[in-house]
Parts: sequence; C-alpha cells; structure tokens
Amino acid sequence: MDAATLRRAPASLAAVVHRGRVVALRTHGQPRRDGATTQADTVFRIASMSKSFLAAAALSLRDEGLLDLHAPVTRYVPELASAEFGGRCAELTLDLLLSNKGGLAEDNAWGDRHLGLARADMARHVADGLRLSAEPGTTYQYSNLGISIIGRAIEAVTGSAVEEVIRQRLLEPLGLSSTLADAPLYPEGADLAAGFRTFDDGTTFVPEPYVGCGALGCIGSLFSTAADMATWMHFLGSALEPSTAESAAGAADEAVLSARSRREMQTARTLMNATATSLGGRTLEGVGYGYGLVAEHHARFGRVIQHSGGLPGFSSHMRWHPVSGVGVVAFGNTDAFGAGAIAGDLLEAVLGTLSVPSGVVRPWAQARDAAQAVDAAVRAGDSLGALADTPGLLSPQLLADASAEVRDARLSVLLETLGSPLAREPGDGFAERIVSAPEASTLRWGIPCQNGTLLAEVHLVGLHSPVVQGLTFWMANDEGTLPAGEPGSSDWRSAAVVEG
Repeated sequence: MDAATLRRAPASLAAVVHRGRVVALRTHGQPRRDGATTQADTVFRIASMSKSFLAAAALSLRDEGLLDLHAPVTRYVPELASAEFGGRCAELTLDLLLSNKGGLAEDNAWGDRHLGLARADMARHVADGLRLSAEPGTTYQYSNLGISIIGRAIEAVTGSAVEEVIRQRLLEPLGLSSTLADAPLYPEGADLAAGFRTFDDGTTFVPEPYVGCGALGCIGSLFSTAADMATWMHFLGSALEPSTAESAAGAADEAVLSARSRREMQTARTLMNATATSLGGRTLEGVGYGYGLVAEHHARFGRVIQHSGGLPGFSSHMRWHPVSGVGVVAFGNTDAFGAGAIAGDLLEAVLGTLSVPSGVVRPWAQARDAAQAVDAAVRAGDSLGALADTPGLLSPQLLADASAEVRDARLSVLLETLGSPLAREPGDGFAERIVSAPEASTLRWGIPCQNGTLLAEVHLVGLHSPVVQGLTFWMANDEGTLPAGEPGSSDWRSAAVVEG
C-alpha cells in the first residue's frame, strides 16, 4: 500500500493468507485515533462480506431439508406475496434472491443506512409490496433488501435470530471467536476499529458511528479479524482444492457444511459485467455472482473467489485462489479506502510472483492411451487412418469430418517444415512431453522433430468408453507449448498442472 492509499483511512490492514494462516501482514495507523496502533488482531467491520456467512447458513439448513431454495419464497415469508413486477405478482425464490437475480433494484445507499432497521418495520415494508425493477431470474442487480429476505426465511424455519443461527452453525464450530454480529458483543476494551469518513481524500476525518444490527444486519453487520477471515476463506476455498477432500481437516469442515454446498457458493449463478470498474480492471474471461460470493475467471490464474464489504466508515475485501490456497484480505476504517482494488492488486502480484498454476487436471486414462497411440503412429510415419483399426479408439465421426487422406496431407505439410520426428532416446517418457490439459478429456503434447516441435492434441467425448472426437496438429512456438503465432502464453488453459 502506497502513501496515497494509506492516507485514505486512519487505520488499515492487508494480509496474505495461505490455507488458513496469515503468512504476511501490513498494518497502518490508529484504529480509533487514540494513539493505539493497528495490530494483527484489530477488529474491523467486514460489512457485505457477511453475505457469505448468511449463504452458508442457508445452505446448511437446505442440506438438512429445512429450506428449499427453489420453492416459492412465500412459503417462508408470506408477506412477499405482494411483490410485483409489471403490474403482476412476482414469483420469487430464495435461490433468485441469494444469487442477486430476484429483480429487486440495486439499493446500496438505502441498505447501508437501514442495516439496523427493526424487524417489525421491515415486515411492514415487505407487506406493503416490493416493486421489482426487472423480471426475476433475468439479470444481475445487487439487492441488500433481497438477500436480507434469506435471513427472514432462516428465522422462520429455526425460530431463532439469524445472527444466532450463524454463530451456532458456523462461527463456533470453525473457531471464529473474533467474528461477531455487533460491536456491543465484544468485551470492554476490545481492539475494535472505529469508523470514520473523509470528504477530502484523507486530509481530515470525521467519526462515523457504527450502523446498527437489525433486520438487514444479516447482510452486512459482522465484525472480524484477518486471522478469522483466513480461516473462513480456507474453509470455503478448500472445497475446490483437489488435495484436501480426504484430509482430517476436510472431514471436520464437512461436518460444518458439505464441500458440495461450499462449491455451490463459489459457482457463478448470475452473469455480471466482466469489465465493470468495481472489478478493478483485471483481465477476466468471465464473472458471476454465486451464493453470497463473486466467482471470477481470470485469464491467467483461472478461478478466483471474492467479495467486498462497504458501510459508512468501513471498506473491506476478501479474495482467494482456490487451486493454490493463496488469498488476501484488506480492511480500512473509512468507506473511501478502496479495499477491493488493494486486495485485487495484491493477490494478482502474489500469484504472479509465485507463478501458481491455474488449476490441477487429471486426464482420463483413455485420453493418455489415445494420445500415446497417436504419438506412436506419427513417429512411425503411419497413416492416421490406421488408428481406426484399433477398436474403441476413434469416434466414427472423426474420419468422416476430415478423411485420413486429408489429415495425412495436412500433417505432411507441417512435417515438411519441422522435419521428421526424432528417434526416441532412452528415458524419453511420454509424460514429460505433455504440454497441457485444459480438462480431463483433452490432452496436448509435443513431438520433437528435426527443426522444431509438432504439437498434437486429442479431444475425447465422455461416453461410457470415451473415444477420440477431435485430433489436431500444429507447429509449436519456440517454447513448444502453444501453436506458433497464437497469443496467450500465459493463458489459464496452458497454466494448469497435469497430474496422474
């Protein structure tokens, strides 16, 4: 964080985390402007990062059969029967509301100041009739009011305050003792950051009292620390890590919320604008809202999960790269701090420095077998048509799409430039020549030739017995990893680790 960034908040914190532990930390300033400095365990308000806890609580109840995300929401909140769009009754579900495609208008300004709205007042607003600005299920609109309805549904089926449900089902089992729903719940003398606002880019600050915790508290009231958020991010992200499913920690997490449900949270359900300024100008191939989380697809690093938080007096952001287990969290105690941009830049820098893979792919055994059969045929100078003689290797459509004669001719053109494939040397294993596998059904590898490398790729169809439906050859670039002239040497497809 540079000086211009630091001056926008009296206190701030940025941490790099790895699989549940804070591994690097920078703190700045005075959280209450009283002379005491920001510490690693200073508590900041995390605002809308709270939505991931709400979503997890809802899914845990869904898993137990107490909530149906796809049933009419009026089953749990009957007052919503009066919601309307275009002069007719709106058909809403918890799924639509939780994934921000319920059709309710964006309401950040209103929601921020009504976090402490009494439940009775909220019930009256809903019963009076909510007016939707879009057809439910058609478009992304970030609605705090809509997601808060999830809290009302949770209270309806449990008979307990949603904050208590979150505490019992998530905070206590995961040991998140520094994460609480409201400031008065912390003991006297706790190191809580106070909220401030600046209207002159940090030249002066004015105190901003905590917004209360009421009917909308479930969407943004939580306070937390960097260490607790490291645990939370790992709890969620580990469901997408291929190596933790059978570990003891994985089993303990499963008892809190199934890996399947945690993956649901981190799967895009509602398309968002990938070029939005709120996403920090990062190079994204796609982005969408899941359940209480945003799922990005980075052009180099693949899947990244994130969520911001902002309230008068606070700015927060968490983001993580599930494959590597690396994440970051940033807190500041003004809403002008810009935690999202800070965390986004920090994670990208860390991932780039570590040169982390974009994913881990374990190709099908049939893909490896097919690739090795093609490899042997090319090295022997055989016609590709001879591959059809191997039972169960090629889909009949392959040679109908382009005949063996056409494929042989195209390969001959490439080999006129590259020269003949080199004879295999002792220890020349096929596995060492695998270049990439964007998915389990596809394998790309290199065949060394006299004047360069021939790239080959097989693509199988997922029948009970997979067969080759696609077979392609290219002249490789100088690195031997991509077709010559093709941009994207840092593309996520070529940055995945191939295992097995």
